[in-house]
Amino acid sequence: MAASIHQFTVNDIDGNPKSLADFKGKVLLIVNTASKCGFTPQLTDMAKLYEDYQDQNFELLAFPSNDFGGQEPLGGEDLKQFCMLKYEAEYPIFEKVHVKGKDAVPLFQFLSNKSENGKLSSKPKWNFHKYLVNKEGEVVDYFYSITKPDSKKIRKAIDALL
Repeated sequence: MAASIHQFTVNDIDGNPKSLADFKGKVLLIVNTASKCGFTPQLTDMAKLYEDYQDQNFELLAFPSNDFGGQEPLGGEDLKQFCMLKYEAEYPIFEKVHVKGKDAVPLFQFLSNKSENGKLSSKPKWNFHKYLVNKEGEVVDYFYSITKPDSKKIRKAIDALL
């Protein structure tokens, strides 16, 4: 059996455990986000992408992180309100996590390391690094921060998996 993200449980923005097995059968775009980053306007692109694909077995999962330049000072309810009110986020937002280094949560260790996911190695170099996961929970591609979530490149990759 191929390595899958479905083995992980993470906490949502309210601190409630959420099994990623709940997303079986859906294409996922997993993004590490930050509210005080030059790429923060991508939250608007993420909302648009989610709006366009949410009825097509697609989910966008946002994981706030303060690992790059201290650009995510918010947490909990403040972070939730920032994403939902300012950027109209309707996609799932999770608890602030570490996405790189020895403190990276198990999900991001898996996403970024070929020896764990069996497909690719791509550690986040900054906020808004994106991982594309197929319906079986396998990591199939990644996109650097400069690639907007609403780009033709990402949409084409999602379309190919749906």
